[in-house]
Amino acid sequence: MAGHSKWANIKHRKGAQDKKRGKLFMKMAKDIYVAAKEGGGDPETNPQLRLMIDKAKANNVPNENIDRAINKATGGLDGANYEEFTYEGYGPGGAAVMVEVLTDNRNRTASEVRHAFNKNGGNLGENGCVSFMFDRKGYIVIDRSEVEVDEDELMLEAIEAGAEEMETTEGAFEIYTDPETFQDVRTALKGQNISLDTEEVTFFPQTYSELEGETAEQMEKLIDMLEDLEDVQEVYHNFRQS
Repeated sequence: MAGHSKWANIKHRKGAQDKKRGKLFMKMAKDIYVAAKEGGGDPETNPQLRLMIDKAKANNVPNENIDRAINKATGGLDGANYEEFTYEGYGPGGAAVMVEVLTDNRNRTASEVRHAFNKNGGNLGENGCVSFMFDRKGYIVIDRSEVEVDEDELMLEAIEAGAEEMETTEGAFEIYTDPETFQDVRTALKGQNISLDTEEVTFFPQTYSELEGETAEQMEKLIDMLEDLEDVQEVYHNFRQS
């Protein structure tokens, strides 16, 4: 992970999402639905559900939306049955792309995702064609402007809880964990009353595809078009502008 910072990208993406609040609420409700469907509707015994609820509340999702998603997942309300899966493919210039979706209509979603790739110089591939290029990691960001904490003490606390690595940038502390220890590290930091700006299990590219000029612009259009699709939850890629 050394040598790059994801924090600035997340800050930019978060700002863009705030402009599409209705869509953001819908995506987070789907995340809550899946977490409750898979692990039960009690956040005290379902860490993933607790994480999704915390993220939703941090983004001002109304409590009634959260409760409705949990009730749908646990049979309290009639509603759509969602399934979660990942598309893999290549963007312009050969950049690797993974698209996580959550949908109640697989045919509709497949058509929309394929159209986005085709329109922007990419193509869908088989399952597994690019996923081996990414590592799944727990990722926690602490905004240095919002907390007063000693760097060495924070690193020791994180490592003792199970973190693999911590990077310090001008604006943030970035902590990386194995997915299995993510909740332990998150709980330990929150137990010290440390505010977490970002907390998620996500994918990081092992190497980057350097693009420039029109190819880079086309890749950015592909990412934007995919992220605008209703059923798309996350878009991961190894694109970097040279």
